[in-house]
Amino acid sequence: MKQNLRARRMARHHRRLKQTSKLNLVSLMDIFTILVFFLLVNSSDVEVLQSNKSIKLPESVAEKKPDTTLVVMLNQSDIVVSGRSLVSVADVLKRDDNDIKELTDELTYQASRRPLTELERRKGRAVTIMGDESIPYALLKRIMTTCAAADYRDISLAVTRVAPGETETAQQEGGLAWQQ
Repeated sequence: MKQNLRARRMARHHRRLKQTSKLNLVSLMDIFTILVFFLLVNSSDVEVLQSNKSIKLPESVAEKKPDTTLVVMLNQSDIVVSGRSLVSVADVLKRDDNDIKELTDELTYQASRRPLTELERRKGRAVTIMGDESIPYALLKRIMTTCAAADYRDISLAVTRVAPGETETAQQEGGLAWQQ
């Protein structure tokens, strides 16, 4: 028996629907390969310090990558170590002595938690001072003196890295840029 055109088209359509669908793995593998290469290229070893909105770091064109160390944060109101506020800046500036007792106690506690390595015996323990760019130099000097007295002699200052051309522009506009 002859089928008309419509009947043949419907039969083809029903046969096509009965077939199981096939998964095209080639496209899926292409996508994952591209994703893997993208993640490998964009995973850089950038060291990011704890950020604090109350601290505006000075700018620098330093090329050396910082090591992971104990961070002493210093903003306009407090001195903070390991997320704990130790003492207010106003109290420290009122004192006459160079040693900051609260900071010394905290540094001694932090030192007792970890044994010294051979390099630390020679150079001293490492500490990074993350201070606002507008803090007085006298306060920065007191903090550095206290750190050195507590055997944290390998002192680094945290800065915001900028391109070399941007630093020259900032200096021409009256800004200050720290260079290491």
